Amino acid sequence: MSMRDRISRRLVKDRPMTQISIRMPLDVIEDLKEVAEVMDFSGYQPLIRFYIGQGLRKDLEKIEAAQTTELVNSLKRHGLDDAQIQEILVEAYGRPA
Repeated sequence: MSMRDRISRRLVKDRPMTQISIRMPLDVIEDLKEVAEVMDFSGYQPLIRFYIGQGLRKDLEKIEAAQTTELVNSLKRHGLDDAQIQEILVEAYGRPA
């Protein structure tokens, strides 16, 4: 799934949620509550979801970039020139590398 699709999916309101349990130090929870209040979040749990979402997007972007690099290198090994590769990337992803 492309990054664009993942982001679009995350923008949908009322996505299905599941409950998890995670152990965290009490002082971290207290800090999260303080930050959530200052940043106008409705509580510390939405703030945690926000932080997780930010980190997840960054890591997914890194993975996608690495996969694109691998694809470009493979296409070059198969004899395609840069113009052909850019054309393929635009066709496949809607954007050049």
